[in-house]
Amino acid sequence: MNFIQAILMGLVQGLSEFLPISSSAHLVFTSNFYKVFKGIEIVQQSNEEVFFDIMVHLGTLVAVLIFFRKDIMKICSAMWNALKNKDWSDKEAKLGLYIILGTIITVALALPINEIAEALVFRPEVVGILLFITGIVLLASEYFSKHIPAKRDEVDIKTSILIGLAQGLAALPGFSRSGWTIATGLFNGLDRTAAARYSFLLSIPIILGASMVYPLVKIDIHEALTYNWHAIIAGTIVSALSGYLCIKYFMKFISKFSLGIFGYYCLVAGIFTAVFFYIN
Repeated sequence: MNFIQAILMGLVQGLSEFLPISSSAHLVFTSNFYKVFKGIEIVQQSNEEVFFDIMVHLGTLVAVLIFFRKDIMKICSAMWNALKNKDWSDKEAKLGLYIILGTIITVALALPINEIAEALVFRPEVVGILLFITGIVLLASEYFSKHIPAKRDEVDIKTSILIGLAQGLAALPGFSRSGWTIATGLFNGLDRTAAARYSFLLSIPIILGASMVYPLVKIDIHEALTYNWHAIIAGTIVSALSGYLCIKYFMKFISKFSLGIFGYYCLVAGIFTAVFFYIN
């Protein structure tokens, strides 16, 4: 892991984590494009690279925590009051429960397919195909959403379960987490802003869990001391800064414009990368 590679991948993670274009796919593509041009075997992936992936995801977690800090405080305060008063009628308190429910559903689905997801890191051509499917899902959700006359701005229990399932499937690189969760919200009648807000808030427990659990379970402390920490820290900071700016402008974008541009991007990028890595 060198400094330039770390900066590039931190930027890719920050921009693609919250845009509906699959950050995991773009990290796979960036890493493997780099290996192809450097003549490195794609099947090689060091523990340092895996750890770096976790760190840049942690950077984007910091971004979403800072951007949605007021929302998070409101939700936590409402849940605390609901527990004290035994009254869960407040919409922010219910939103907190739906986030917990969605997270449980996500974990229940993501854990059984985790080995498949890890194996796909070495199959970028397959990841390209999955990104192509993401493009179809985004375009279909926009088409379907236009035919729903009354949009909702609040999540219900059914929607939280379905979005949790979508986030679980997005453990597979190429299936965009934000893309699939926002699209599921649109399929279920949410307006774009509400779907994006819930999607980003739902990402917090999952990214936090992965960032804390993986290093504790799989990282060798003695080996970690040999990592290029200057590059890792730089990449993490870049992912946090670019992630924050991405959320800020994406929330403005999605309130006014269609997800279609991201759908078409996923179609083109998916086909290109599938073909490129298949012939290489």
